[in-house]
Amino acid sequence: MTFPIALPIEPMLAKPVATLPVAPGMSYEPKWDGYRCVIFRDGDQVELASRGGKTLTRYFPEVIEQARQQLPPRIVVDGELVVIRAETGRSRLDFDLLGQRIHPAASRVRLLAEQIPASFVAFDLLALGDEVLLDEPFTTRRARLADTLAAVTAPVHLTPVTTDPDTARRWFEIFEGAGLDGVIAKPAELRYEPGKRTMFKVKHGRTADVVVAGFRWHKSGPVVGSLLLGLFDDAGVLHHVGVCASFTAARRAELVDELAPLRTTAADHPWGSGDDGSGQRIPGAPSRWSGGKNLEWQPLRPELVAEVAYDAMEGDRFRHTARFQRWRTDREPASCRYDQLDRPVRFDVDRVLAGDPTSTR
Repeated sequence: MTFPIALPIEPMLAKPVATLPVAPGMSYEPKWDGYRCVIFRDGDQVELASRGGKTLTRYFPEVIEQARQQLPPRIVVDGELVVIRAETGRSRLDFDLLGQRIHPAASRVRLLAEQIPASFVAFDLLALGDEVLLDEPFTTRRARLADTLAAVTAPVHLTPVTTDPDTARRWFEIFEGAGLDGVIAKPAELRYEPGKRTMFKVKHGRTADVVVAGFRWHKSGPVVGSLLLGLFDDAGVLHHVGVCASFTAARRAELVDELAPLRTTAADHPWGSGDDGSGQRIPGAPSRWSGGKNLEWQPLRPELVAEVAYDAMEGDRFRHTARFQRWRTDREPASCRYDQLDRPVRFDVDRVLAGDPTSTR
């Protein structure tokens, strides 16, 4: 496989901003919640390159086949791998199902490709034939991409785009219900700069009051690495909903002393009995992402409440690591329930792909 662009290439990234940037010619796209993927095709040879030089090629044979069928013979195109799950009368992105696609066994990879097929959403064109487009402005690259992929059909898609800020704000409000992550803004003259954060992203931000019910040690030594968070359901069962981390080294050491009075044994903890089949979410379950990571955790009496910031939910847990805001000594742990969470209006991802922002019905 030979290209004027070296393989792999680090995708261009976006920096977070609090509000939607507005400027003449600014383009806006939905922010897809999947695996970033740059597809290289040279005839029958296809490579799926992810961030950090990682390859996704072996895990998505059905995407390789679609690239051969629907993309031009020589192309480098940037986009996102997603899994679209059908719900009653709607469809939405499912990041958990996408995560299941990363499996070491070839036989399992083939089976999952049939059972949980991925889609590819294209949003930038880096090279076509022998022509490199990295130095072209985004408006030119987008026009070339739209022309090149004009005839593609599902599961290959061209992301919707608008230059109208009001439409972008509407997308931000309603597309989250289809599992999307926010909005990406791209200046009209934007060059493609691999690995640099030259785009903008606006993501949903929310806060919740949660029970701090445990912690994990940091890999650097006997200091706190992350806090384990819980919420109560309507039956009064405490579920593990995620973690908050990203403390400074000094703060990690301080937390050891602050949490010491609350340390207890697993036998006396709501999560200490393990998975009893009741559906209670508990920490410590291994995953294909954990590898050799130490998932042991230290139980704390569930008496401490913290306010954390989060961007989205994945089912009944925080989609990403939450961010600690402050202690809430004024709150009782029993008041930290699921019903406080802001749930997005459901929306159909197929309508997102069709660029339909007009209604949530």
